[in-house]
Amino acid sequence: MKVAFIGLGRMGQAMARRLLDAGHELLIYNRTPEKLAELASLGAKVAGSVAEAAAHGMVITMLADDAALAQVAEGPGGLIDSLPEGGIHIAMGTHQIEVIRALAAAHQAAGQKLVAAPVLGRPAMVTAGRLGIIAAGPADATALAQPLFDAIGARTFKGGTEPAAASLLKLTNNFVLACAIEAMGEAFSLVEKSGVDPETMRDVLTEGLFPCPAYSSYSRIIVDRAYDEVGFTATLALKDVNLALAAGKAAGVPLPSAEVCRDRLLSAIAHGDADRDWSVMALDQARASGLA
Repeated sequence: MKVAFIGLGRMGQAMARRLLDAGHELLIYNRTPEKLAELASLGAKVAGSVAEAAAHGMVITMLADDAALAQVAEGPGGLIDSLPEGGIHIAMGTHQIEVIRALAAAHQAAGQKLVAAPVLGRPAMVTAGRLGIIAAGPADATALAQPLFDAIGARTFKGGTEPAAASLLKLTNNFVLACAIEAMGEAFSLVEKSGVDPETMRDVLTEGLFPCPAYSSYSRIIVDRAYDEVGFTATLALKDVNLALAAGKAAGVPLPSAEVCRDRLLSAIAHGDADRDWSVMALDQARASGLA
């Protein structure tokens, strides 16, 4: 398939490479051109603008935040201006629910379609073919996009026909994961300060009641203190937790655990850990416990 890809950070690079490996014809664009070279050497064609990328008729965006999405989608030469009638925008970043809802309406008014398809996993999971994708949008558009999802990830979870539903599902997933990291940070600090081997605690967790990728991968990072092996930064995690809190406020649902995670991330960022992996939540807990 012919598809354009905009947004080539850590996740975007890995996702675009899988599309190339699967034989898709890829046109790439990024606001910082130096990120294009490796993919271009592998066969991707380089677009000179968002409008040129949009001419393909099907565009994936993998952008860090709502401001970046607005810059790419709105205004002169943006996706809404440039996609042909019937064109499909697949937004695979994590964005505010109301932003996706408004974007879907703008695309519809322009005769285009939006599929929200945020992803579940770190860059290493993309490379290993184990990424999860939550897709929601018009049924015909999601069906057309499915071969791309199959190339990028292992499983596509169907979120229905409203793109905003995918955003909500992704935010709640990240909220639960943040709570798991916070709980592990507290548990490992308690174990370590009590003189018990953290590796034993990790075995109890991952071979006992919690034998799943989240506990396995993040407990390994926490025990090894491998916070510079970045899959998802503390800054981006804070963005997502704040989006979950905003969704809770809009729905009238208190999320006290999300407030704890927000404060932990704020503390970690204040200690200079903004660009380290978001599992520095556990390091911040260790500091509070006199262990770091």
